[in-house]
Amino acid sequence: MNLWLRVLWLLITAPFRARIPAPFGISVLHFRVWPHDLDTNLHMNNGRYLTIADLGRTDLLLRMGLIKLVLKEGLQPMLSGSAIRYRRELRPFQPFRLESCILCWRGTSFVMQHRFVIRGKDGQDQTAAIALVRGGLYDKKRRLFVGAERLAQAVGYEGESPEITPDIEAFLTVEEGLRRR
Repeated sequence: MNLWLRVLWLLITAPFRARIPAPFGISVLHFRVWPHDLDTNLHMNNGRYLTIADLGRTDLLLRMGLIKLVLKEGLQPMLSGSAIRYRRELRPFQPFRLESCILCWRGTSFVMQHRFVIRGKDGQDQTAAIALVRGGLYDKKRRLFVGAERLAQAVGYEGESPEITPDIEAFLTVEEGLRRR
């Protein structure tokens, strides 16, 4: 079993799952840690978290209805930055849940959150890792990123972006500083 099988599963099952209300709905995907996800410490490899987060963003595209615009206009989803905080390890064969959502946007970028959730010994949900990513949709023909407001309107949302909180502003500032380097 490889990530490609997870992608195939996602593409096959998306049409049968409920639509995600755009732009603030939450994608919830259930996974298990397989042997190919492990590193030498026998827990999920740190890079695998961000790879699995790609599936959460893909699910958002599919189930919010943006995939139609992506295919029609030849757009490419692209990330410009990410930050992740690991809190608890994910062990072999352990089930976990990925919750992905859009937090806000500015210009041509969306800020999304990916939360990896496990069930604790007490039966309560615990965050194993949480990531912020910045990205958008790139128009290959015009060689530019599509405005986030236009994308929000494409899924039927006419309002403003939610307020950018201080922690998200700090993330964007660091990401912008790294871009300039």
